[in-house]
Amino acid sequence: MPFVSIRISGTATRDQKAGIVADVTASLVSRLGKNPAAVQIVIEEVSTENYGAGGQLIADRDTPQREDAHAVPSQ
Repeated sequence: MPFVSIRISGTATRDQKAGIVADVTASLVSRLGKNPAAVQIVIEEVSTENYGAGGQLIADRDTPQREDAHAVPSQ
């Protein structure tokens, strides 16, 4: 029984999630010969305030950056 866990940053609509479930299920059926009734998929929506990369919250990537008091000035 395949179990697929998908994490996405932010949110998706119900229709988008339904499409993801249908597409992933179809792929496992086509590529691995799995029974579609046995495919289980969990989609976890991770708030961009709870996810970071490169030392920065994803939620902060598109916001204006404030000056870091500890930063070394560029020369």
